[in-house]
Amino acid sequence: MYLTGIATATPPSRYTKLDCWEAFRRSEWFERLHERTRALARAVLLAENGMEARRLAVTSLVEVFRIDPDTLQRRFLETAPQLAARAGASALDHAGLERAEIDAVIVSTCTGYLCPGLSGYVIERLGLRASAQAFDLVGQGCAAALPNMNVGRALLGSSEECRNVLSICVEVSSAAMYLDDDPGVMVSACLFGDGAGAAVLSRHAAAGQRRILWHDGESFLDPTRRDALMLEQRGGMLRNVLTRPVPDLAAKHVGHVLETVLRRHGLDSSQISAWIMHAGGRDVLRALEDRLRLGPEDLRYSAAMLREYGNLSSAFVYFVLQAALAGGAAGGWWWLGTFGAGFSCHGALLKVD
Repeated sequence: MYLTGIATATPPSRYTKLDCWEAFRRSEWFERLHERTRALARAVLLAENGMEARRLAVTSLVEVFRIDPDTLQRRFLETAPQLAARAGASALDHAGLERAEIDAVIVSTCTGYLCPGLSGYVIERLGLRASAQAFDLVGQGCAAALPNMNVGRALLGSSEECRNVLSICVEVSSAAMYLDDDPGVMVSACLFGDGAGAAVLSRHAAAGQRRILWHDGESFLDPTRRDALMLEQRGGMLRNVLTRPVPDLAAKHVGHVLETVLRRHGLDSSQISAWIMHAGGRDVLRALEDRLRLGPEDLRYSAAMLREYGNLSSAFVYFVLQAALAGGAAGGWWWLGTFGAGFSCHGALLKVD
């Protein structure tokens, strides 16, 4: 399987950490929450935390603090199909494919729910064939990009008639806004942004661009740590559960998955020329550096995307992959890694020319 087109999309409105702090300070929530919670928000939004800005699907930050089930569901319905289709269209253009050449669409999200699912909206907006297979994946959180691509790989290998699959992850974190005095909830509210990523997965490499071959992959699931990182329903809304062990869990499982794949091919991590990693946050990046014995330069693409867009959940690694390609990262072995709810971890060894 080759990754022949990569693209991303975000809402137009860019908000800095200072913008978010000032909006929170002026909102009615500021007095409703405990003093400790206000102090935590101030620390996250005003101190150096590896993030500077994010994109949110609101025209004013005042809208972010209108938190009720109907408002959030409406925001997801209005935004998710639009972002998913924009990213998908750009990925097709990058791959140089016509709409009729897409045989299947796979869409992942964890920040909202639609029935019929987002895949139908993408097919409609892009004008894809009505006979294109449509799959909607939910419940995999930040880790979803690689399971999504693995489904695409299975489809490509299952039939000669399936030649090109459109893989999309879209998250509208502003449609999963929740505030209370739990530290993990507040950190989540300060960290996540909105965006979509898309990749065209193909049987054959595209002419005139870098060849990205999916060489091998591995997954790991530890359901005993499910409670460390998850979304739960409360009051008809999604509430993010984020706990202190997450950075160490991510680093531990990323290391296990990476070493398993490298061992199969007689490689070691020093032979990886580009790291395409989900960031999670600054503390996660530091834990990954320690566990994998990397320097900040190795995770520079992830750090750059975190700084400008925040944590985009499942869409994040598409942004990192796009940044590595745009930055002219050296060819050879690349490692694509995600982790998230479950607690789950996935990795893929890519060969890039």
